[in-house]
Amino acid sequence: MSTKALILFDGVCNFCNSSVNFIIDHDPQDYFRFAPLQSDVGQAELIRLGLPTQDFDSLILIENGQAYTRSTAALKIASHLQGLWSWSRVLLLIPTFVRDPFYRIIAKNRYRWFGKSDQCRMPTPAYRARFLAVSAAEN
Repeated sequence: MSTKALILFDGVCNFCNSSVNFIIDHDPQDYFRFAPLQSDVGQAELIRLGLPTQDFDSLILIENGQAYTRSTAALKIASHLQGLWSWSRVLLLIPTFVRDPFYRIIAKNRYRWFGKSDQCRMPTPAYRARFLAVSAAEN
């Protein structure tokens, strides 16, 4: 039986929040859990992984004890989604030095292109259990 994967995302980034909503809508197996990078859970995971705890430039996928960043994380996430998105795993054959520059352009401009919130958005009650930072705070 497979365990759940954790996605750490920039909780104040409008593009990142929309991406989380997209993932939830296309994850019928309920495979992913989420935590904002700014949350206690996100910060603890970043410290554990030896990654920067500020100035985020990537979402992070933690799957089977391994951390993935940038385009590799995005493609691995997409490969678990319903529909044609699962075919994105083929793009993992392209070397990261080719893929990551495109990811970095979006990451660098995400606030300017999509906006930024003052705080992390709270999940709806239906999805609250999928967000570790919220679940941990309520327990």
